[in-house]
Amino acid sequence: MMKYLLSVAVIAFLTAGTVSAQHVNIGIKGGLNFYNIHNDRGPSNDTKIGFHAGLLGHIHLARQVAFQPELVFSMQGAKNTAGGVNTKLNLGYINVPLLLQYMFDNGFRLQAGPQIGFLISAKSSVGDSNTDVKSSLETVEFGLGVGMGYVNPATGLGVDFRYNFGLSNINKDDVITSTNRGVQIGLFYLFDHK
Repeated sequence: MMKYLLSVAVIAFLTAGTVSAQHVNIGIKGGLNFYNIHNDRGPSNDTKIGFHAGLLGHIHLARQVAFQPELVFSMQGAKNTAGGVNTKLNLGYINVPLLLQYMFDNGFRLQAGPQIGFLISAKSSVGDSNTDVKSSLETVEFGLGVGMGYVNPATGLGVDFRYNFGLSNINKDDVITSTNRGVQIGLFYLFDHK
């Protein structure tokens, strides 16, 4: 099922440029993640730093409105220290944000939209011991991204700030509801930006 959904997301991303629009840009992006896992009960976690990198399409729908689908590898998770023992949950996702952007004339942008995430790796690290925990987590996750960005119109180089709010439980076991939450700060480059 996950391979099917990932295939659909990739096809949607790659064919997005065929829609009728003023113009389309393809770009690359990357940066830092500051992620955590929110539990509805039980212990709280500390923020884990990771990275993200991927592709984006920027499709102008009107003079100040654009649709921006992305395909991004994202290192997420959380960490915790209890009784002198360090625990980390390292999660690797392929995320597909589908953002609607409002573009100001000065290069600033506001953006929001849904995101679907496909879990590709999950390792729990307790002290020096590592365990694969992917089988205990949902392979597909849904969320919402909101943020802002800036692109230099002359160069196509920009910065992006986004908060991703998980909407679905990532645990297969419903005893605790856990959702991904994180901040992403990154750079992007739009090829042939106009």
